[in-house]
Amino acid sequence: MNKTVAIVRSASPCSRRLCSDLLSANTGPGLQFCKLEALSAALIRLPMNALTQPSTASLDARATAALLPWTALADEIETLLLQLQNSGGIAIPPRIVMPTAADNCLFCMPATDGQVVMTKLISFTPGNAQAGRPTIQGDIVVFDAATGERQLILDGPTVTARRTAAVSLLAARRLAPQPQGPLLIIGAGVQGSAHLQAFAQGLGTQEIWIHSRSADSAQRLADQARDLGLQARITDDLEEAVRHCPLIVTCTPAQAVVLHEAARPDAFVCAVGAFTPKMVELAPALCQRFLREGRIVVDTEDALHEAGDLLQAGIDVSTLPTLATVVQHNWSHPTTPVLFKSCGWGGWDLAATRLALRQHQLGRLV
Repeated sequence: MNKTVAIVRSASPCSRRLCSDLLSANTGPGLQFCKLEALSAALIRLPMNALTQPSTASLDARATAALLPWTALADEIETLLLQLQNSGGIAIPPRIVMPTAADNCLFCMPATDGQVVMTKLISFTPGNAQAGRPTIQGDIVVFDAATGERQLILDGPTVTARRTAAVSLLAARRLAPQPQGPLLIIGAGVQGSAHLQAFAQGLGTQEIWIHSRSADSAQRLADQARDLGLQARITDDLEEAVRHCPLIVTCTPAQAVVLHEAARPDAFVCAVGAFTPKMVELAPALCQRFLREGRIVVDTEDALHEAGDLLQAGIDVSTLPTLATVVQHNWSHPTTPVLFKSCGWGGWDLAATRLALRQHQLGRLV
């Protein structure tokens, strides 16, 4: 059965009242009336299910974060990597990155495991940071693979922040020679906050050093750390910080080199900020030193054309192991310095989506 929606535009208030009276008097069970100022008179027929389909839960940042606890999210990412060995139902196409204006981009990242279908659609606007606006905006839409029914809408920036930090957490659990820290965070924005929480809760890190070009951002992150019961120190002396901290996370806008040295033999550096060939956070000489004296692991094979730090250092990324290799072959903890280069992947969003959907469905049953 179809319903008819009458859409009327009229310039005269008297005419609008007359139309309203006429339509109201003649409205039956199959007619709805809607007045719009910007359309010519028209009749639109809509399927009944378009008007009666249940609304989809659309979660804000806080509600999305509540569905993605750090340890459970890292575990879900690990589970997905193990399933990649023998699951033909998982499909994660390369992400689409469309330049929009200046340095801005639109990202589209679909993925499915055969049961859950999701796509992330987000905008990346780096210039927003200076204006106090979010640099990442958008949503993740979740569907049922069998029925096509839309099941959930998640806050895109929240999923991006949490899954990125959870990937770093998983890498540190698997690869860091000294996973308890102390931890140096370079860059005190959204990712700095996410990594602070992930490492504190997932690794038990108690001491945090913070380096940021913004004193206000550094202070906010330090206050957050202290609110969590952690020791926090803001530093401008990176040489001292890298000597003290075996864990280092770089999560800056990646417009210039911010780390030239990781002096400790048990260093674990997680480089998050750069995800295009032109972006960079690490000095080329530092990347080459990790290649000679330690290990470099990339998050996925997509790093071949995305890992700006490594590409600018002249490193053949195709020869480097991925996090999936580490998990699937159950590597023992390295005893030499490790660089983990993270660029992002739709599979991380798929893992987060699966966990969020399960948590949401369980919450509705309670």
